[in-house]
This record gives sequence, structure tokens and C-alpha cells, in this order.
Amino acid sequence: MKKVVMTLALALALTGVRAQTENNNSFNKWSVELGAGFNKPQKPFSDGYSTNTVSPWTGDLGVRYMFNNKFGLKADFGYNSLTAKGSSIDFDSKYYRVDLQAVANLGRIMNFETWTNTIGLLGHAGFGYGQLRNDNFKGADEVGNFIAGVTGQIRLSNRLALTGDFSTILNASQDRTFDGAYVPGNRGFSGVLFNGTVGLNVYLGKNTKHADWVVTEGNNNYADLTALENKVSDLEEQIKNRPVQKEVVVEKQVNNAQLTDNDLIKRMINDKYYSVYFDFNKTTPIENSTAAIDVVLNYLRKNPSASLDLVGYADQVGKAEYNEKLSRTRATNVKTIFEKAGIASSRLNVVANGADTSIQKDSDEARRLARRVTFIVK
Repeated sequence: MKKVVMTLALALALTGVRAQTENNNSFNKWSVELGAGFNKPQKPFSDGYSTNTVSPWTGDLGVRYMFNNKFGLKADFGYNSLTAKGSSIDFDSKYYRVDLQAVANLGRIMNFETWTNTIGLLGHAGFGYGQLRNDNFKGADEVGNFIAGVTGQIRLSNRLALTGDFSTILNASQDRTFDGAYVPGNRGFSGVLFNGTVGLNVYLGKNTKHADWVVTEGNNNYADLTALENKVSDLEEQIKNRPVQKEVVVEKQVNNAQLTDNDLIKRMINDKYYSVYFDFNKTTPIENSTAAIDVVLNYLRKNPSASLDLVGYADQVGKAEYNEKLSRTRATNVKTIFEKAGIASSRLNVVANGADTSIQKDSDEARRLARRVTFIVK
């Protein structure tokens, strides 16, 4: 019976951690990117032609897919209208491009979540194909290009983010100047064009959040479970090596000689085998934590003289004052669940432990284990 109880405990503990992983893997990965703004073609230009100031118009349309909350790919189409400014001779050129770019979520890589939940930063770079067109020549000057830039983000909602992007485009094999003249033998990355746009990220998918704003990756590496499994193994070893008690006639003597299932459940509750887990910056338990709540609730119902400390924790992301408040709110919400199930408030005591400093701050997987409420039976 005791081994069955321990097996169930391990299953519940692993389910809780696994639920953290699965829950954090439930984020949207697709987005559409729209932008419009200004450009500044730097070179090449013929004598007498230039754009002394930034010029309208630039347009950009892209589709992005994030593999996780840090890295992804995007395909985008860009349009530039290049016209004379200042003292330049008049010209009117059009530049079209398509690119495939790698994307890095710099906001997550640099842990922006430690100070903001609304500002993000993306880096992008890649290669593509472009065409320069001008009425001074027939057809198009076909070029290869390299593009790199950064995109600032302000999250407006779970579906929209305001963006501001600055990109540099280098054209290879550009045989025409931006004003349309011929440039013989110009084969390297000689064309330079700067773009600045303001736009929107539109997030697609059935989940609540997009990968841009999810702190944990949600991969399938269940790190930090070794210690938990070792605790169960140690407990099994203790029970296996405990001397077998001889049967006696008096039942009271048997109960005094052996560890009862009730005592074992209490011990496992106090050893944190049953914990309630939370998503990042949330105070409502994840769905899979209900099993742990049920075990503790059943114990309290069967032991009406027992009282319970509900100990709340947060991860180390954010300020200490905020994490203490967050940990208290989590414990209080679990207390409310017990009260609604019929447990007297006088038997329940909330303890706010703030950030759990025993768990690595830089590990996504470890931080999932930190966001929890544990129990101490008294």
C-alpha cells in the first residue's frame, strides 16, 4: 500500500512539473508583420543626384514563425520609392525585394521580463533578391541583398504589438545607381539603403500569448526532476530497509510499531511532494495542480485536528517586493479553494516566502518549479 501511495505521489509531482512544461509550450508561433515609413538610399548615385533627407515611401509585409520564444524565421516583401530631394536632379526609382531572415527575440535573451512585460526587442538578418526599376532603363536591375535590423516592440494586447524597425540593406551586383545610371563592373556589396518603419505585429493562433511574450521556452527537457526522483527513491529505500515488525495481538501495538499510511501522506505533504504550480506572473493555479490540492484536502478532512501552512513562492524574476506580494496572493488563492471546499479558515495559515532563491534564476525549467505553493501539516 505504501509503495502505491509513493508511486501516486511521484506521478502527481511529475505531472505538475510536466504540466508547467506543456502549459508554457502552448503559445502562438505565427505572426504577420506590417510596416510603413521612410528610406535613405546611401549609394551608389550619379553626380548631381542624391537624397539629402529621408524619403517616403517604404512598405514592408512579412510572415514570421517562432520555433520557441527566442528564435524564429520570417519571410518578407519590401517596397521602396526613391525620389530626389534637396538640390538633386529629379529621378524616380522603385526598389522591390523579398528576403528570408533569421529572427532572435533579444528581449527574452536579455531577460527584459525582469523590468518590463510590455517592451520587446527583435533582431533579424538574412538574404534575399531585389529589383531596382527606373524609367531611364528597360527591365530591372536584379541584385542579391543582405538585410539586418532591429525591431522595437510595445505590446498593446495578446494579439497586437506596435513596432518600430530600423534596417540596413546591402545590395550585391547592383549595376545601376539608385537614380538609374549604369555602373560597369560593380559586382560586390556596393549598394547601401537604410529603412525606418513603424507598424504592427499581428499574432495568429488559438493560444493566449505569442512566443514573443512567453518567458519560458516550454521544450521537452524536464530538467530539475532528478532531485525529485531521488527523494522518492530515498523514501522507498527507507521503507524497504525498515525492520519488519512482528505481528502482535493488540492492534494498538501494531499501529505504534509501524508507520501508517496517514503518517506517510503527512510526511510526503511536508516534504513538498504535493505542490500547486503557477504560470509566470499568474496567481491562478494551473489546471494540473488540482490533483495535489485534492490529496491535501482529503488529508485535512480525515484529520480535523490538523492545521496547514500554505507557503507561497515566486521565481527570482522581478523585484523582491513584488515577488513577496505575488507569493502571498498565490497562497491566499489556494487557501480560498480550501475554504470553499469546507475547511475552516482558522486551520489555514498563509506564509509568503517571496522568491525562491534556492532555484537557479537563469534556468527556464528551474523557474517553473519555483512558481508554486507548498504545504506544511501541523
